[in-house]
This record gives sequence, C-alpha cells and structure tokens, in this order.
Amino acid sequence: MLDVRRETVLHLAHLLRQRRRRVGTRKNRRALGCFKQAVMVLRWFLDGTRVKQLSRDNNIGRSTAYRLLHEGVDVLAAQAPDLQTALERAAEAGLTHLNLDGTLIYTDRISTPGPKGADLYWSGKHRHHGGNVQVISAPDGWPIWVSAVRPGREHDLTCARTHGLAEALSRTATETALITLTDLGYEGAREMFRMPFKKPKDGRLTEPQRAFNQLLRGVHGVGEWANTLLMTTFKALRRVSLDPSRITQIAAAAFVLLQLEHGRTV
Repeated sequence: MLDVRRETVLHLAHLLRQRRRRVGTRKNRRALGCFKQAVMVLRWFLDGTRVKQLSRDNNIGRSTAYRLLHEGVDVLAAQAPDLQTALERAAEAGLTHLNLDGTLIYTDRISTPGPKGADLYWSGKHRHHGGNVQVISAPDGWPIWVSAVRPGREHDLTCARTHGLAEALSRTATETALITLTDLGYEGAREMFRMPFKKPKDGRLTEPQRAFNQLLRGVHGVGEWANTLLMTTFKALRRVSLDPSRITQIAAAAFVLLQLEHGRTV
C-alpha cells in the first residue's frame, strides 16, 4: 500500500496526461499508462524505492524507468510557485512573519572542483556531500517556497544572496512589514533579517539581548519544522543518487506533492 491519497495520484496522472497531449504522444506508445507512471513516481518520492526495483515491478527497462521518473518530477516541479508569487501570497494571507532556513540534501560522492581545488558539494558543517536548498516557511512552519539547489560547500547566506532571496525578502519587509526570521547562519545580513545577537568574542550579551535571543529562537524554531516535514515525508530527499543538479526539480516536486497531500498552499 502506498501511503498517499488517491486524489494526489490522480492529480499527478492528470498532469502527465496533459504533458503527453502537449508533446503529441500517440496512444498506446508508452510503456506505462499515466496512472501507473504516477504510482511509480510517488513510490520513488515517498518510499525511496530504487529505480532498479521500479523497473522490475513494472516490467520495463531501467532507462525507461529513469525517463518516466524524470518526466514525473518535471511536471510536478513546474507547478511550484516562483519566489515573487510565494511572497505575494504570504502578504495577502496576512502572515505575521516568515522563517528562512537552509537544509542540506545528501548526495552520493561527487567530484566538482571549486575554489582552491575544494569539492563544491562537500559540506564541512555536515561532513557529507550534498546540495544546499533554502526553504521559506509560514509562522507555523509550513513551507511556502523552496529554492534551486546550490553546492553544499556554500553557506546559507551565500546561497540566499545568489538566488536574490535576501534582496527579495528585504524588499518585502519594507513594502509590507512582513519580516523574516533566521538563525546566525545568515550573519552579515542583519539589516535584512531578524536574527539572534551574536555573543561578542571577549564580552557578554546584555540582559535585553539575551531575552531577545530566547524569544526569537523560540518563535523561529517552529520554522525548522518545514525542513523536517519535507525530509520525513519524502525518503527521496534524504539522499539523492541522481545528478545533484536535479535536486532543484526534486525539491520543488516534493514541495508540490506536500501541498497536494495536505490541500494547503499558504
């Protein structure tokens, strides 16, 4: 049994059918029908089923299974909102604030030389290869947007600036008073975000600063549930064995599936 609503499977099958019509696929020319393809894609996302097993279960070749899987990932990812749309929806919904947090999606070992010969996808913090994905969530920790992937070596602030995320959130705060809470991983953009005070190297925080930190960490801590929710719901996000550049589409597709399952956007 697949732990997913039938409506979600039917919605994905409908998206796949639309794509086939769009590209002019002739009837009975595919190894699997849209519904069976949708089930196969969801098995990979939810259970992390290996492509080798999926091809065997559906009596198709492994290259065909990969092609059908990528097709399913792409049609789902295309449904994810862009950053501007997500921020506009958040403002219209009257949210009190946003949470921003990065997560590392593990990958198999890859060799992509970066500055000074360092491996771009090696995260020293996590001591693992992976890709950095930024997640914006509502005050209760519900994810409302996921970014494209960046190499795991990059810090959260670098990723946020590369995506234009820092500037967009800062502009939203100015125009709508919708502020963004972060942790100290975004130190250096204090003028854009609300984050805890960093303890001076040779000093102590004042009593008001400690109280502020305690309050902010309590409120922002709820936002970390967004990353946890995505990781626990979709085993495919815990370790991606496909091309790391595909994490962009995989994370966006998982985000869309989460919305479908819970019937919630913002």
